[in-house]
Amino acid sequence: MNLGKLVFAQVTQHLPLTTFRRCVARYGGEHKVKSFSCLDQYLCMAFAQLTYRESLRDIEACLRAQESKLYHLGIQGRVSRSTLADANEVRDWRIYADFAQSLIRIARRLYADEPFGVDLKETVYALDASTIDLCLSVFSWAPFRSAKAAIKLHTLLDLRGNIPSFLHISDGKLHDVNVLDLLLPEPGAFYIMDRGYIDFERLYRLHQAGSFFVTRAKSNLKAQRRYSHPIDRNTGLICDQTIVLTGFYTRQDFDAPLRRIRFRDPETGKRLVFLTNNFTLAAITITELYRCRWQVELFFKWIKQHLRIKVFFGTSENAVKTQVWIAVSAYLLVAIVKKRLHIPASLYEMLQILSLTMFERIPLDQLLNNIATDQDQRFLTNQLNLFN
Repeated sequence: MNLGKLVFAQVTQHLPLTTFRRCVARYGGEHKVKSFSCLDQYLCMAFAQLTYRESLRDIEACLRAQESKLYHLGIQGRVSRSTLADANEVRDWRIYADFAQSLIRIARRLYADEPFGVDLKETVYALDASTIDLCLSVFSWAPFRSAKAAIKLHTLLDLRGNIPSFLHISDGKLHDVNVLDLLLPEPGAFYIMDRGYIDFERLYRLHQAGSFFVTRAKSNLKAQRRYSHPIDRNTGLICDQTIVLTGFYTRQDFDAPLRRIRFRDPETGKRLVFLTNNFTLAAITITELYRCRWQVELFFKWIKQHLRIKVFFGTSENAVKTQVWIAVSAYLLVAIVKKRLHIPASLYEMLQILSLTMFERIPLDQLLNNIATDQDQRFLTNQLNLFN
């Protein structure tokens, strides 16, 4: 008698498997593979992300305990930690990177109308990087300091829905500003960055492409004021100026006017100086846009708390990148399910419920829509909520 699909199978049915097979064929992922396919590998690793597994032995023990149900999960090969380790070591990580990009496109369409705190029609991105420390003797391919290894997750976050539209994994030595060379500027979009991304030659490329940037000025910036715009000082604004760069090199790199906004934060009393190439938005709106940059910091903290990207199942570069991209895919998959099924619960609550019910046969919408949420209790928790 058919009792319905398992919860894990109901979640993964939102995956575009035709696209996945194209990604596998593009990089020859199943060349000479007989039993444990790339889809089996992906589902095992996604299961590990959604159920908080800590090691390959942990994955093997949990899945073998439910061996009679693996076929209904979509896993057709025999699960073995050695087989899974070999797959992570050998199969090209770009298969899962390309597949994650397809999920990004789906998720961004679903969250295209999501508010993010500023009433603006244009797309707004927050760019930042986060470092994950590693052991240098084990991860020698990722040098960072003299006695430490690390990888960096360079992320361009679409603030509508907190969807990572671009992600690049590098060793710890790559400076954040170099990622600007990898971006394809989107005309009319806003890029919110901290001071670590100030390179006027690279920022001028964004300007020429018709994109806007908002960043904070460094204390040693050499500039000359050309014009002062009227402001409302009751909002915390100190000045709104049109400036030109006067430094020898900066003037050559960015030969166009810029807008400098000085602002005093009413809450902390801290004085901030912003630079932007946008002259149409109100000055207070520019300051609010920069405040929204904090969402990318919350995103990094959230995925480090709730996804397995701080302890890795393999030590090679390919295994690490495979695990990170599948973790990003799992995050996107749950975000897609949340939007398609109109789930009111937070992403954190969804992950907690899914981690305990993967082998149940409860209809997914019924399982997730009936989560009892106490708003006062949620306010007291220390967990980070990206989706309210």
